[in-house]
Amino acid sequence: MKTIKTEIRLKMTFMALILMSTLSFAQNNSTFDSTSKRDDFIFEFSLGGGVISIEDSEGLQTFDKAQGAISFPELKFGYMLNDKLALTASMPGMIYDFQDNDRHFGGFIPSVQYWVKDRLWIHGGIGLAIDSPALYDIKENVNDDWNFGCAVMASTGYEFYKKKNFSFNVQSKLVMGRAFLEGDAQRDIVTFNIGLGFSWF
Repeated sequence: MKTIKTEIRLKMTFMALILMSTLSFAQNNSTFDSTSKRDDFIFEFSLGGGVISIEDSEGLQTFDKAQGAISFPELKFGYMLNDKLALTASMPGMIYDFQDNDRHFGGFIPSVQYWVKDRLWIHGGIGLAIDSPALYDIKENVNDDWNFGCAVMASTGYEFYKKKNFSFNVQSKLVMGRAFLEGDAQRDIVTFNIGLGFSWF
């Protein structure tokens, strides 16, 4: 248990160092067009890496066994109500290993995004959790079950490059969800990742 907690702390520290170094590199104002306005529709594609913890009520896996994972694909689309506030629908996702099969935990989450400052935003919502086989690893009667439930998401990001209607950002995201399995079982999942986002306004 202590070894696993130490491993999680090391991964979180490493990701925090990457985030801080990216932010300090991004302070160059020549890469940020503050005159362009956010309006109409917004679309974002992001990818990154992080950690995922799973606890299965059937006792097949517990939160003690956190694992590194890839967050892909992650999509977000929405509409700007004004220059600082957007109504969005987010589709976070993370690939994980479960009983020697690759699975995908994600969701469809109605959410709100707000720019606290010109570059810094916060984002959050609640919606549908989806636990499914990874599309490249579907095995009939082994890894073909789709499970649904509820999930909450909170994220924050920092735009380090913006020109006209296009921007790059570095972001972190926390998703917590529960998927309901057959036989009144359930699977609780917590994910945390850091990644890069590519946005169009």
